Amino acid sequence: MAKGSSQGKCTQLIRKHAIGEPPHSWKEELFVACLRIDGLPSKKEIDGLRVVLVEVRNPLNIGAAARALSNFGGSHLRVVNPYEVAFREAQSAVGAADLLKKAKEFQTVAEAVSDCALVVGTTAGQKRELQHTLHPLARGAGLIRSQMRLGRVALLFGSERTGLSNADFTHCHWLMHIPTSEKHLSMNLGQAVAVCLYEITRDARTKSAGVKEPKASAGTVERLGEALRQVLVDSGYTKPRAESAAEERTRRMLKRLSITQADAEVLLGMLRQIAWKIKS
Repeated sequence: MAKGSSQGKCTQLIRKHAIGEPPHSWKEELFVACLRIDGLPSKKEIDGLRVVLVEVRNPLNIGAAARALSNFGGSHLRVVNPYEVAFREAQSAVGAADLLKKAKEFQTVAEAVSDCALVVGTTAGQKRELQHTLHPLARGAGLIRSQMRLGRVALLFGSERTGLSNADFTHCHWLMHIPTSEKHLSMNLGQAVAVCLYEITRDARTKSAGVKEPKASAGTVERLGEALRQVLVDSGYTKPRAESAAEERTRRMLKRLSITQADAEVLLGMLRQIAWKIKS
């Protein structure tokens, strides 16, 4: 085969792999296996990732985050309560205009992650009192990569000034941080998104964590939490003035349990029956 013809064939196979088209021969399977060893994620895998920007105000940062997502093959950007002027300006970002035009806007974090089975928050972390497990990037990226093969993952980034709030954290299963110098703990938002995505996509050899059953989506867990909180109030366990604190505690607890979709449905049925019995 001529050199030019061979290069053209390789290019076609790379494109087929990128869009998730399965190989049609043992030679193509071998070629795709080599791509995976080199760390190139398939379209199907990266398509499971949702990058969520929460209350970001700087259009340059929004544009940089969108470009980083595009650089690493992602296409799903979500923004929560963005500064409207900044978001409009960011939509003209070079190299990411199409992705930004398709970005979805949400009013709350709960709405933005409701269809995701794993929700991960990012934080500098060292100077905050955290109620969640905090993984370094190298560890967290492998966990994210494993879950991306099974369902949708939301990766949350907070505003430039304050990062994610404690209320935002309650929607997360765990948190992740990029190890940095103690003199400069936080990174520019666009840089942080790029570094995280590089680590998540660079090693296709990361093995699955062994999760076989699909995890409950964030929306299902939120409904489970609402049912549990209502039972606690109706039974007198939670006092009306303590409902806000109880909401955060129960949400964190349910996220830590990492419940499967099947178990969540069973628990919802139990709680609804208990609620009916209390009121009857």
